[in-house]
Amino acid sequence: MNISEEENKNPNPNTKDEEDGELEEWEIAGEGDDTASSSLKKVVVEQPQPLEHSWTFWFDDPRAKSKKATWGSSRLPIYTFSTIEQFWSLYNNIDHPSKLAVGADFHCFKYKIEPKWEDPVCANGGKWTVIFKKGKSDMAWLYTLLALIGEEFEYSDEICGAVVNVRAKQDRIALWTKNAANETAQMGIGKQWKELLDYNNTIGFIFHDDAKKKLNRGAKNRYTV
Repeated sequence: MNISEEENKNPNPNTKDEEDGELEEWEIAGEGDDTASSSLKKVVVEQPQPLEHSWTFWFDDPRAKSKKATWGSSRLPIYTFSTIEQFWSLYNNIDHPSKLAVGADFHCFKYKIEPKWEDPVCANGGKWTVIFKKGKSDMAWLYTLLALIGEEFEYSDEICGAVVNVRAKQDRIALWTKNAANETAQMGIGKQWKELLDYNNTIGFIFHDDAKKKLNRGAKNRYTV
């Protein structure tokens, strides 16, 4: 084949070489160079995964409770997170319920909702509660958090947040909701939560209004699952 025929077959003979060169460079960077390959994978893994809502961790320090005159003044926001990476970064570096001091309360609530009866979003709500032996609530607490931030509940819009209460003889995890009078939603949440935790005992739902009247003692369950 003469030069003229070669040029007609490939009018731009440098194009193929350049493309081949680029491909080879990509193959070297992606496959042959372990460092470059690792860097590429790292970039992909570390892309932030945003949550549907931002959430705030709150901590009620039992050591501060005895020093404060105003109820609830020892409850402070710790950190607000909005991605799954931020959640794990925090969760892996904090004490789990079994490591918290007796009397501690640790909350996880949707951003801008405070974990108290007086909060406008919580005011007409209530809570489901599960009880565990002392130091045995760690996995249930984690599963509850993942269900919250992952919007796993059918009535997730009804969810305000959750709290774990560490006491001398037992741990309690409570799931707070918005509209206590919405029986359909509350029963749905209670059943789904109980199934999620594989919890065999009966759990009850208390209206915040009832709890306030009884000072959080002796209030009767309005719903049970």
